[in-house]
Parts: sequence; structure tokens; C-alpha cells
Amino acid sequence: MSAMQERALALAGLVQALAQVRRIADTGQAESAVLSTALESVFRIDAESPAAVYGDASALRPGMQLLHDYFRNDAQDPLLPRLALAVLQLERRFVRDPAMTERVHQGITVLSAQAHNQGATHPQVLSELGRLYADTVSHLRPRVMVQGNPHYLGQADVVAEIRAVLLAALRSAVLWRQLGGSFWDFLLRRRELVAAIEQAL
Repeated sequence: MSAMQERALALAGLVQALAQVRRIADTGQAESAVLSTALESVFRIDAESPAAVYGDASALRPGMQLLHDYFRNDAQDPLLPRLALAVLQLERRFVRDPAMTERVHQGITVLSAQAHNQGATHPQVLSELGRLYADTVSHLRPRVMVQGNPHYLGQADVVAEIRAVLLAALRSAVLWRQLGGSFWDFLLRRRELVAAIEQAL
């Protein structure tokens, strides 16, 4: 897998997680398989490859399709690119705060055994991941603002789930940077990025 294909994988992980954030905020429900891919990636800190972070590259096909639609100016959700940009900007602030990155790393490490035993999408794990996000990342400014149905956004368990998936999106953003990703990918290396996405599809 080429370097650009690996970066495309991380970006697919990012937008796939954020599409779930949008879905949960609008409907109060997530797609179980996609939710599982996102949350399990949070706990695969020492995965041997970018594909292994998500279990398998095929698990990111919905995210690859979202990226493909975006680059073809055929995106269905105009709020999704803005949300992705907000998380990519959040990643910059997050990695520049060593104390916060360590707190998040420790929190995930503590939760990993419970996630392994109960499953990453278990309500208790979701709740704890949401609390971890609220106690750490949500204090960075400007905050990532999620729009949706006020009925669902007023429910504590839904908000916790959204925060947990935002943590997964941030994990993908960090991975993208670690793989050499930058905003130049969208400007100067766009054709190469699109080719990598189309090859994955």
C-alpha cells in the first residue's frame, strides 16, 4: 500500500466516523458495524499498519465512498466537510498539548480491558469514552460544534455516544498526520489522493 493510499485510509476513517456523528445527532441511532469500526480503532493504539487500526481496509468502504463523492463535488451532506475540517484543526491543537494527549492516552489504556471484555460499543464503554472526551478534548478551543435534532442532542447517552465517536474521528486525524498527511494533500496532491481513493473502491 502506497503512502497516499494509507493517508486516504485514515481520511476515510475520519469522515466515516463523522458521518456517524451526524447520523446520531439527527436520528439518535448509529449503524452498528460502522460504529464498531470507529470505536475499536480508538483502542488499537499499537496496530501494525493503518489498515489494522480499522480491523481491515474493507471496513472503510463507506468512508472511501464519502471521500470520493466529496472530491467529485457530489457530497450529500454539506455539513460533513465542515465538521471534518474542524476535527483536522482540532488535531493540531490536541497534539500541541502534551499533558492532554497523555491524559487521553492514559484514559484509553485504562478503558482498553473493559472494551476488550465487553466490546468497544458497550454502553458503559461508550459512556466512559464520552466522559474522557468531555474532560479533555472538549476544552480545546474553538470547540467542534455538532448540529442535529435537539430532541436527541438533549439526551445524555446520545451526547456521550457522539463524543465517543468524535474521539474516534480525532484518532483518525492523528493517524493521518502521522502518515505524513497535511492540507497540501487537498491542494497540491489532490489528483494523487483521488487516484488512491478510486483504487481502494
